[in-house]
Amino acid sequence: MTSTVASASTDPAVVRVLSIAGSDPSGGAGIQADLKSIAANGGYGMAAITALTAQNTHGVVAVHVPPADFLTAQLDAVSADIAIDAVKIGMLGNTEVINVVADWLDAQRPAVVVLDPVMVATSGDKLLGPEAATALRALVRKAHLVTPNLPELAVLVDQPEAATWADALDQGKLLAVESGVRVLVKGGHLDGDECPDALVAPDGSVLEERLPRVDTANTHGTGCSLSAALATAMARTGEWHAALRQAKGWLHDALVHADELQVGSGAGPVNHFHRLWSTAAPAADEFTLQLWEDTAGLRAEIFDLEFIGALGDGSLKERHFAYYLAQDALYLNSYSRVLARASGLAPTEDEQRFWARGAQQCLAVELELHRTWLSQHPTEVELGPVTKSYVDHLTSVSAQGSYGELVAALLPCYWLYAEVGAVLHGNYLQGVQKGDGGAGQAPAHPYGSWLETYADPEFAEATRVAIAYTDAAARAGSAAERARMRTAFVASARYERDFFDAPRLHA
Repeated sequence: MTSTVASASTDPAVVRVLSIAGSDPSGGAGIQADLKSIAANGGYGMAAITALTAQNTHGVVAVHVPPADFLTAQLDAVSADIAIDAVKIGMLGNTEVINVVADWLDAQRPAVVVLDPVMVATSGDKLLGPEAATALRALVRKAHLVTPNLPELAVLVDQPEAATWADALDQGKLLAVESGVRVLVKGGHLDGDECPDALVAPDGSVLEERLPRVDTANTHGTGCSLSAALATAMARTGEWHAALRQAKGWLHDALVHADELQVGSGAGPVNHFHRLWSTAAPAADEFTLQLWEDTAGLRAEIFDLEFIGALGDGSLKERHFAYYLAQDALYLNSYSRVLARASGLAPTEDEQRFWARGAQQCLAVELELHRTWLSQHPTEVELGPVTKSYVDHLTSVSAQGSYGELVAALLPCYWLYAEVGAVLHGNYLQGVQKGDGGAGQAPAHPYGSWLETYADPEFAEATRVAIAYTDAAARAGSAAERARMRTAFVASARYERDFFDAPRLHA
């Protein structure tokens, strides 16, 4: 409700991603997996082949590394003609190959470089000789993100393989701090019902994502696939945490549907195109984009409301504004409790902190309303019928619904309010810039200082995060739960519309 700016946006443009890696003739890993992953996550894939392998779902039979100068020719040919938005680096067969890639990176300076330091395949086969380890450690410093599995992470920090998640995080922090690079610590090799991944920044800070572990033997090429998806998602989103959420959610679902492929008699590949071939969970932000389309009519109705138009041009009656403020304060008091409930249901610590912080901020905004605006526009009102219905709806979902249903019900208060705020604030600024025609002075606007509160970057960021968490919940839920999430979101969107119209009816 109170204090916001712009609505979140997405960039659907296709990004161009170059994979520098080895070839897997069985199609599950290497270049073949990378190209599938890039395409599945909205990118245009290109490939420079560093090595040829003879392998299948049981393991690697042989490796042939072409001359390093041929790799140079491949890289130069692509980069001379095509703008490259991101680079994923996989298997590098020897020191000469590693040095070629390092020199090319120095010359081209790609905006996104994800290095998957392939040393050990899922099958346990060693794919990189020990003589190249020093060169690979130097290459790590030229990447923006490094994605080793636990055996590879141990080699990079020269320690025994981590046996616990805490030990893995410690090794990830060591590599990140010493190399000045982000490290994705992956918990896929550990036991447990959850599969954690963590982004460790060069300063040692950690952002963690967890999803349920998938019970499947078909995990061939998971490291290749995840790193290629991360490079693509980062080029599209521009934010590492958002990229991880997208890529991890997609890979989780690819593992869920891996058994459907029935490829090979060993450790088969993940199902890269599961979203095309099945009724799997929605990809990336597909779910919330559909919610946005579902409520296009409601959003149009909101902007047609007398209250919105009058608030924007300054003609809103004071008693209507006072009623709106008073109802907003009452609403926020209840909304904070529902946010606290979302924090209690949240599956990750990041989500728990986010919703808890929102609950605290709601109470702070309520106090500010009483202390400033309501003192200037005093009114004594009880909980209005629209406010009561909206609060009852949220309370019911928080008591009976799942976490996904609850965040979907909470989202319109972020997203629709952000959209309204962005438009009203933008129109207000245009009025200020135009002035009244006299000495460049802006016309008096009785609610100008209120409209200025819409320019709150923290709320804009909170809106973006709330959208992302809703998408994550949709991916993790069943089709039936997603249907209930959609119902909860649309109901809240209707209450948002009615809330803006309530002053006209009840003030």
